[in-house]
Amino acid sequence: MKVLVVGGGGREHALCWAIAASPLLTRLWCAPGNAGIAEVAECVPIGAEAIPALVAFAREHAVDLVVAGPEGPLTLGLADACAAAGIKCFGPSAAAAQLEGSKAFTRAVADAAGAPGARWARFTDPAAARAYIRDQGAPIVVKADGLAAGKGVVVAATIAEADAAIADIMESRIHGDSGATVLVEECLVGQEVSFFALCDGTHAIALGAAQDHKRAFDGDTGPNTGGMGAYSPPPIFTDALRDDVMARIVSPVLSEMARRGTPFRGVLFAGLMITPDGPRLIEFNVRFGDPECQALMVRLRSDLLPALLAACDGELASFDLRWEPLHALVVVMAARGYPGSYSKGSEIRGLERAAQIPGVQVFHAGTARREDGALVATGGRVLGITATGTTLAEAQAAAYAAVDAIDWPGGFCRRDIGWRAL
Repeated sequence: MKVLVVGGGGREHALCWAIAASPLLTRLWCAPGNAGIAEVAECVPIGAEAIPALVAFAREHAVDLVVAGPEGPLTLGLADACAAAGIKCFGPSAAAAQLEGSKAFTRAVADAAGAPGARWARFTDPAAARAYIRDQGAPIVVKADGLAAGKGVVVAATIAEADAAIADIMESRIHGDSGATVLVEECLVGQEVSFFALCDGTHAIALGAAQDHKRAFDGDTGPNTGGMGAYSPPPIFTDALRDDVMARIVSPVLSEMARRGTPFRGVLFAGLMITPDGPRLIEFNVRFGDPECQALMVRLRSDLLPALLAACDGELASFDLRWEPLHALVVVMAARGYPGSYSKGSEIRGLERAAQIPGVQVFHAGTARREDGALVATGGRVLGITATGTTLAEAQAAAYAAVDAIDWPGGFCRRDIGWRAL
């Protein structure tokens, strides 16, 4: 098979790494890719959201399967454009991708499906939102309705913080038009878990769970980020909880999406809060998480490619996945200043030493090669140092040994990834 992966981050490196191991594969491209992805796939200089150019490339090169990494191309209709060209695409249609593109849409679908979640209200008027917040009290959650690169959610401990979030999102438009509408939600209490299910429009199979760390600094302090680390499987997420989530959240939502005429195919990422009353839905994403994907891929024993095909072809009812009996942990190394302003172009050395540590796989998120061959940082989140072990503590030790082998003065990482479980 010929496969094109769309995207250029750590998630896409992990997907390319897993797909490259498939005996079904004859050729693998990634658009636009990065320096790490270039080691396992041919990188193509096409932006992830350049839909016509991506489809034209796929047609010209007789691509059998397009795999969408980030949410942007999906909400812009990549899967629809591929379908129109007769090309299989792993990922939902633009209509189904609204499960991530609009948080209000997600809440409406979840309510119709009877999936347990938070109390919520939708606002387009800042004054009305503030009045509702004063009535509800704090803590309370304020969310930009549209896509905001994982940074459109504020958990406000006080009314003043919620007011500031309304000002930033709705009035200053720090997330652009994504903040024209906000959701104000009940603040759920418990532990967050990222749960993933492969869906073929009718059936779903559990793909695995992880817990990530959103805050920039140790002790879960500092600003929210796209993710500073993750581990899988989370000890809190038992088989009984998995079955409960599939029965009360994933399957009913899949049925509701089909009933609406927008069947969901691809990977459904349920952000969950494990409360004393059981799991409750925080939000849906329509793609693999980053860095959760890295932790899942290194634990997957099955060939990933047939699983992606089965989701496209409606054949998951009789499909099964096998997993290595291992724990995985990812430490994200980011450019100093992230998630605020940061400089690009700093040189990174020592990845060869890091990769020699048993159980370690280094995934690239924001890297490029200079003309002289040196590896340089080009993004905020730059590397995902991923390690496996027979215990989570063993995986954590290997990951940080690899971090310590890397020479990158321009980067930083958290030193407590996995603390909640350990």
